[in-house]
Amino acid sequence: MLEKLEDLKNKYIELSEKISDPEILSDSQKLQKFMKEQAQLEPIVTKYNEYMEIFAQLNDSKEMLKEKLDEDFKEMVKEEVKELTEREEELMQEIKILLLPKDPNDDKDVIVEIRAGVGGDEAGLFAGNLLRMYLRYAERKGWKTEFISVNEQGVGGYKEVIFSIKGKGAYSKLKYESGVHRVQRVPDTESSGRIHTSSATVAVLPEADDIDIEINPNDVRVDVFRSSGNGGQSVNTTDSAVRLTHIPTGIVISSQDEKSQLKNKDKAFKVLKAKLYDKYMQEQNDELAQERKSQVGSGDRSERIRTYNFPQGRVTDHRIGLTLYKLDSFIDGDITEMIEALLTSDQAEKLNNISE
Repeated sequence: MLEKLEDLKNKYIELSEKISDPEILSDSQKLQKFMKEQAQLEPIVTKYNEYMEIFAQLNDSKEMLKEKLDEDFKEMVKEEVKELTEREEELMQEIKILLLPKDPNDDKDVIVEIRAGVGGDEAGLFAGNLLRMYLRYAERKGWKTEFISVNEQGVGGYKEVIFSIKGKGAYSKLKYESGVHRVQRVPDTESSGRIHTSSATVAVLPEADDIDIEINPNDVRVDVFRSSGNGGQSVNTTDSAVRLTHIPTGIVISSQDEKSQLKNKDKAFKVLKAKLYDKYMQEQNDELAQERKSQVGSGDRSERIRTYNFPQGRVTDHRIGLTLYKLDSFIDGDITEMIEALLTSDQAEKLNNISE
């Protein structure tokens, strides 16, 4: 491990020298490449340097204990050895996490799909709750959101809503949200006070770049139709809505949130690219399923991942067994604690798989 870290440190120094080279400075493409490599190595090298400092201090303190010391001073050095040992172990754990293979999609923007599941109107209302939760979370993070397709239901909920979230590390934070979300509460229409259970499905897709996936135009049928729902005066008067059908896979994408047919078409193609990219990733994950044992993951979209229990004011994530008793603030977008717990659990699982 230390040998590998020393190699990474030497590579970091080498990259620093290259970045300072006048010949490299004049080549923006090479400069950008080397700066990106250096930025990726910097957190590891910084932790490694700190680890080596603690390692040296610990050895000095251990050597000191071999000498003849008065009892008070000896106890003080023993306490120092204990603290340095704990810090050394913490740093090594942090370094191991930094060395884990990085998900290539972590820095990408995302496209989020929320669909009402079982439970009729109540499921649509819950889909609306989840929509607001993610919009509020994005707002807290300073991320930008944009609606792509909205299919409302009469009582104020949603049959389906698709929107994008643009922000640094959006996929790294939201990738664990894919799956079935279940709600338990008394609907407003329930006169007897009986608790109903309904659900909504969330899919978080990394937004695919042109270099990630190419679509053959001949594989896509484009249909235009008149928008329905909110959208201004042009709704129901012009064929501004767009439906794409990807013939090889049967994937259908509609976009009608914009008044412009061209803008709706661009949005629909973004979603289609993300869907195809996600399909490709899912197929890869299925092939590696035997090797990949992470209980968190971002895999099975049909898996029930979380329950929101309104009468008890709690939210439980079934993958990691975590229950938080702060449902009101959670639904208002305060989901950071849950996301960090899922990330930590995923990292621990991956570390465990490496050590097996």
